[in-house]
Amino acid sequence: MASTHGAPEVLVASNRGPVSYAVGDDGTIEAKRGGGGLVSALSAVDDKLWVCAALGDGDREAVRRGVGEPGVRMLDIDPDVHTAAYNDIANSVLWFVHHMLYQTPLEPVFDAEFRERWEAYRTYNRAFAEALAQEAGEGAAVLVQDYHLALVPGMLRSLRPDLRIGHFSHTPWAPVEYFRMLPDAIADELLDGMLGADRLGFLTRRWADAFERCAQGRLGDTRVSVYGLGADADFLRARAQEADVEERMAALREQIGDGRQAIVRVDRTELSKNIVRGMHAYRELLDTRPEWRERVVHVAFAYPSRQDLAVYREYTAEVQRVADQINSAYGTAGWTPVVLHVKDDFARSLAAYRLADVALVNPIRDGMNLVAKEVPVVSDDGCVLVLSREAGAWEELAEDAISVNPYDVSGTADALHEALSMPEGERAERTKRLAVAATALPPQQWFLEQLEALRG
Repeated sequence: MASTHGAPEVLVASNRGPVSYAVGDDGTIEAKRGGGGLVSALSAVDDKLWVCAALGDGDREAVRRGVGEPGVRMLDIDPDVHTAAYNDIANSVLWFVHHMLYQTPLEPVFDAEFRERWEAYRTYNRAFAEALAQEAGEGAAVLVQDYHLALVPGMLRSLRPDLRIGHFSHTPWAPVEYFRMLPDAIADELLDGMLGADRLGFLTRRWADAFERCAQGRLGDTRVSVYGLGADADFLRARAQEADVEERMAALREQIGDGRQAIVRVDRTELSKNIVRGMHAYRELLDTRPEWRERVVHVAFAYPSRQDLAVYREYTAEVQRVADQINSAYGTAGWTPVVLHVKDDFARSLAAYRLADVALVNPIRDGMNLVAKEVPVVSDDGCVLVLSREAGAWEELAEDAISVNPYDVSGTADALHEALSMPEGERAERTKRLAVAATALPPQQWFLEQLEALRG
């Protein structure tokens, strides 16, 4: 039964919450506030509860000691269940399906072991559904986030039919032919879970259309909408002017060298980000157009992601290997062709945004890619955006970006040459138009529009 006295009217569910905990040397619990678009978006709502998972030992200890933040409920789900649900299903199956990453001659393999892990994914989703059902006030609005929790809407609907339930996908949705690589019963269970929602949100029309084709004939009363999450211009512009960003700009300028242009990329080392092909394109640029040697530097921030999965560790190592190879082949005493940073540093990322002459955003497939939207917002002197047509952001930014096929290394090398050669005036004008398009739906408005539609 729902609690009705003081129960929240708006609930959000996501794997990661707005706060994390660590146990200090003296045994005290230390809290660290998170950032990101969802945290910013939710600041627009007062009466809310954020339901999330405990992700590490510090989080679990905080839950066990009753330490918490107002407006946050953290679930202490069995670590083995969480690992199987998060790593083995969400990130090793659903992420791969929606980003079309499988090497199909060898994978996927949906065997008995997969089905054991799928049961953990069910258990994980059920824990969220039960917590939301317990906490929500009568007729409350519940907004479930992403592929980790695709079963929650259907489970929650059976527990609390009075609720208004939404689900938002921050990833692409797979084409029907690719989606149906999943075992039939699993694919149907995923669709039924999603279709327990009153409303489903996607980042682009392309991803929404893909879902509707997968669910053809089954949508019923579920409504599908598009909300193209934009950059938070006010936050980014203010943060980009702070002292630590200025310090990092000075350090980057020294690494780049006077009079040189910078091709910047900022990514996590996810397989979908296509970092290695981007470096191969840069190498081909240096090889086929030697006039750019010693006149350009590729500033590549490749922040390690999902390093508990072997395939991600191998990919991260390959990024480093290719960068070293380019520097060995082309570098001189006064010029390092690739400046690679692998330690996550947001201030340094903003510094790179500000000084970039060219931003390379070439994912194989991406739900949106906010980097493509953030760079034009904070660029000091204008930046040419080289953008994969497979990024969700491409739908909004294509007119003023240079579009690339992410698999075409030679085509990307040509695009980099075009970008580096663009006159400053045209570059500046394009950047202004890109910034307008990139901020059309900032995080708070993005969330409030979904909430209003759900309540309507």
